[in-house]
Amino acid sequence: MKELSVRPNDAGQRLDRFVSKAVPLLPESLLQKYIRLKRIKLNGKGAKRDTRLQLGDTLQLYINDEFFEKPREDNAWLKVGTPRLTIVYEDENLLLADKKPGVLCHSAGVWDYNTLIAHIQAYLAQKGEWQPREEHAFAPALCNRIDRNTGGIVIAAKNAETLRILNEKIRDREIEKYYLCAVHGRPKPPEGRLENYLFKDAEKNQVYVKPRPEPGARTAVTDYRLLRSKGPLSLVECHLLTGRTHQIRVQMAYAGWPLLGDGKYGSERFNKNYDEKGQALYSYKLVFAFPSDAGILNYLRGREFTVEQVDFVDKYFAD
Repeated sequence: MKELSVRPNDAGQRLDRFVSKAVPLLPESLLQKYIRLKRIKLNGKGAKRDTRLQLGDTLQLYINDEFFEKPREDNAWLKVGTPRLTIVYEDENLLLADKKPGVLCHSAGVWDYNTLIAHIQAYLAQKGEWQPREEHAFAPALCNRIDRNTGGIVIAAKNAETLRILNEKIRDREIEKYYLCAVHGRPKPPEGRLENYLFKDAEKNQVYVKPRPEPGARTAVTDYRLLRSKGPLSLVECHLLTGRTHQIRVQMAYAGWPLLGDGKYGSERFNKNYDEKGQALYSYKLVFAFPSDAGILNYLRGREFTVEQVDFVDKYFAD
């Protein structure tokens, strides 16, 4: 039990709002529940959530100690009362989540509990598959990341051995990634390979295509296949053979087929006609190729997983 005193700057606030600020890791759903159950007391008695606090009041909080910790990325999952996840596949070793556009995989330098990893960790903790109080060196972790405004399948490892194996397989390109994108124009030829060199300006977070090798530029290879066209738009499947920053976006734009909604590499004039908030790009399929031994994950060899619904496909290419 912890006690908090109401000081001059806190007086006049509602009980629930004061506690929410004082204990930022406590989920809203738990906060309201604890008030109802009188695990949060005002001057030794139960109180309603909208009670206005007075100078000198004392709150008694019967709340687990971990909720009083300083908010950090590694404890952000505590704030998640009801995890929001779209699960593509799950077993005892891993989870494949369909990350929606606009969601961060990890916090971007500022504490944020609405990240994919926080919701995955909360989900596993609430299921009892992950017990953070007993773990000393491992927490469920993401094996790949996707840009905030790009959607698609993200792999989460539930144990250290799975994390080690998947990191190795991704590094050795034994997990194949396929993307869908909506582009301006009609790719010609309808199937082919984009191969050039990409240079990343880290300060500007901008990537540039270089036709020839030069210091700092890395090889980038993407196979593409035109699936269908409708009006000025085309739906294209891209198979990444390398994994460079903004690879599909910059290579497609350089080839003359910029992605719909891409404000960095696309056409501003073209994008205005569609009022899209982010690039039409989705990591919709993963194939666990595994030509070499995968240890405890050998059962995944040859399996592929796909996202059932991609919004921009339904919006622009429905029959």
